[in-house]
Amino acid sequence: MTFLAFIVAIVVLVAFHEYGHYWVARLCGVKVLRFSIGFGKAIYTKKFAGGETEWVISAIPLGGYVKMLDEREGEVMPEELARAFNRQTVVKRMAIVVAGPLANLLLAIVLYWGLFIYGVPGLKPILGNIAPDTPAAAAQLQAQQTIISINGNATPAWQEVRWVLLDSVLQGGKADLEIRTMQGDVVQRVLDISSLTAADLDSDFMRKLGLQPYQPVIRPVIGKLSENGAAQRAGLKVDDFILSANGMPVKDWEEWVDVVRSHPASLLHLEIQREGHLIALDLKPEAVAEGEKKIGKIGAAPRIDQQEFDALLTEISYSPVNALVQAVRKTWETSLISLQMMGRMIVGQVSLKNLSGPVTIADYAGQSAHMGLGAYLSFLALISISLGVLNLLPIPLLDGGHLLYYMVEMIKGSPVSETLWDAGQKIGMALLFTLMALALFNDFSRLILN
Repeated sequence: MTFLAFIVAIVVLVAFHEYGHYWVARLCGVKVLRFSIGFGKAIYTKKFAGGETEWVISAIPLGGYVKMLDEREGEVMPEELARAFNRQTVVKRMAIVVAGPLANLLLAIVLYWGLFIYGVPGLKPILGNIAPDTPAAAAQLQAQQTIISINGNATPAWQEVRWVLLDSVLQGGKADLEIRTMQGDVVQRVLDISSLTAADLDSDFMRKLGLQPYQPVIRPVIGKLSENGAAQRAGLKVDDFILSANGMPVKDWEEWVDVVRSHPASLLHLEIQREGHLIALDLKPEAVAEGEKKIGKIGAAPRIDQQEFDALLTEISYSPVNALVQAVRKTWETSLISLQMMGRMIVGQVSLKNLSGPVTIADYAGQSAHMGLGAYLSFLALISISLGVLNLLPIPLLDGGHLLYYMVEMIKGSPVSETLWDAGQKIGMALLFTLMALALFNDFSRLILN
């Protein structure tokens, strides 16, 4: 599933990107020789009757290209010189180059538009316990309050809260929150986010702010037991209510998990309630390695009141017109945040550990595909935006690098020299290989740590 989800994602994103180049090139009268999905050896080739473009699927599906008629890459017949890419005006060449990234951004808008019409599931923006000595505590936020908006931006779901706050953190300063209290009153709160550092963006910055979504209290009641696990071997049964461990009361399942984890291979004296009777049991959690330490596990899951959790879910949907507005807004804001994060990486304010390569993308593709079509399409939209923004960076070899060359040409009135062009290509190749190597290093580091 992960492999197929990754391949489909790459093919769709590359196809849209390259078709943007292809379509505008044809519109400008340029002859397109080859449209390839992938690099390397061609494994499938098709040329339609009466067509002049060779449609190709190549062996390495990590990109693609559109090859146009160009005097710099081979001899061009005199009668076809007018259709050569290098003979086009600088404005036409810029339009052809920018069409690829714009096609990716357009794809993201279309995907978000469909998702917003259909409905996007989310978690209601209800606050959980507020950690002490955090910006949220200083702002007098309280558990079970609902965040209505941040800086004037509506936050109908928790993912919107996180996204708007990430943008606010990148901007620095404060965030103005509109809050609905448990009594139904609407109040204003100011969240000071200036204390967050670049290092905080590398971890869970929401917890640094003292914010987490509300979760119903899960009682310490056994809902499921693993076959021959430590809990089952000790005599625990489904519906047993854990009252105390080693004489200390157990308030909820989270506290029970903490007790178990902190007692690997250590005996726990339990008092449980079973069918109205008090029973004493001894339980020894199994010692399991977690990183460099040992934790306890017993092979038990809690009994969940599904209706209580379902009440925390919401669905965000709009009319077709409003959905289009929201899709454009979402794509624009995501693009800006992506650029801001890249800028902070360049100046060292955000760790390069945030770079991800094909392994991480494949992992997320598989996870989102398992979650359902909506999650997968949302993943495709996000990656499409990243691909579009990345290609607009002024790095030689990328579309943004070519745009930079053409802008210089517009200013000076003549193309950049071949020497400068070749030097830029070499620098761009070195930069891209360095970035790819770093992204792959981060990918495998995450695999090893997980």
